[in-house]
Amino acid sequence: MAVLSSLSNAMDSSQKECVLRSLDSLDIELPSWGFADTGTRFGKYYQPASAIDVYDKIKDAATVHRLTGACSSMAVHVLWDFTQEHSPESVCQAARKEGIGIGSINPNLFQDQSYKLGSFGNPDPQIRSQALHHCLDSIEIAKQCGSENITLWFADGTNYPGQDSIRRRKHAFETLLKQCHQALTSDQTLLIEYKPFEPAFYHTDVADWGMALCLAHKAGAQAKVLVDTGHHYGSQNIEQIVAWLLDEESLGGFHFNDRRYADDDLTLGSIDPYQVFRIFTEIHSFAKDLGSLPPIAYMIDQSHNLKPKIPAMIQTITWAQELYAKASLVPFDMLRDHQKRGAIIEAEQCLQRAFMTDVTDTLRVWRREHNLPEDPLAAYAASGYEDAITSDRVQRRKDLGIEPESTYA
Repeated sequence: MAVLSSLSNAMDSSQKECVLRSLDSLDIELPSWGFADTGTRFGKYYQPASAIDVYDKIKDAATVHRLTGACSSMAVHVLWDFTQEHSPESVCQAARKEGIGIGSINPNLFQDQSYKLGSFGNPDPQIRSQALHHCLDSIEIAKQCGSENITLWFADGTNYPGQDSIRRRKHAFETLLKQCHQALTSDQTLLIEYKPFEPAFYHTDVADWGMALCLAHKAGAQAKVLVDTGHHYGSQNIEQIVAWLLDEESLGGFHFNDRRYADDDLTLGSIDPYQVFRIFTEIHSFAKDLGSLPPIAYMIDQSHNLKPKIPAMIQTITWAQELYAKASLVPFDMLRDHQKRGAIIEAEQCLQRAFMTDVTDTLRVWRREHNLPEDPLAAYAASGYEDAITSDRVQRRKDLGIEPESTYA
């Protein structure tokens, strides 16, 4: 604690101003599915305060934004959030009423039974056509909602050697992604996500950032790569991937979470906050060299099975703010000088000291300046919102004949 205190006291006015500017630039999209009941492949764990429909999700996301000032939009999943009763127009109107926007549009290319052998890579041309038209419909929804990003994640792959042609599937992806790209407006971006494994046991069609980058280049200039921080093997250097994609002008966005192994969907910073800091450092470093921050879509992709959902989102956003602010304090001119001289210890300490700097007081200043509570988690606990939505949603579930109250722990 003494080290942290001395470092905090050492912050001068220019460093504090740097933190304040960095916080102004950070806006992170919340996921609609992060407020609903979720589970693992073994079962679902119910929470009485979880959202029942997309309008509940909007209210919950807006509550997080009002407390943190850093998440002005909510991502939606087409099959989960839009129905005949919940049209794009009504959903967007509800979001605007709550003071947030509808963000990235996520097609669902894994849930339909017809996708057992894949979507874009399926050997059946009719199913590939079905998947394409779903994506084109999703792009139209994005246009109606004024959404700039269409996020594509594919569960496609094979379980056994010889099951299908890897190259044929690659060509199918190239063809269909190009058709999706042609449907974009000039201000829209196609974000292609990758995942090294699961649910395919033998090969996954878009298994790493290089494959996603190749597909993005084939699709067109408005296609970029989306990095989910959980979608990596345990020892992978994610910040190196970020640095390469930035240099290739192909980093479109992030799905933030944390992991012990891969794709655990743990809250950001819960396992390795220094890794998140290092990722943010690469972004600030790139901005230092170019003179401005790159256009990146920051998004959360977490499903909270054990933690209460809204506090977990608030915790995630406040952690992201703190780590992003710390990364802005890296003295990049000094770092570059140490790097040129091969001064390894001094260069590493530039990062370590920035990471250990206590930015808590400056965060409080930023929140006061934006009329936000200094402690968003404490403010939420005192607001009574959780008790109110719990009472309402438990009763609504009873009225709707959904999960009985006895299912709640």
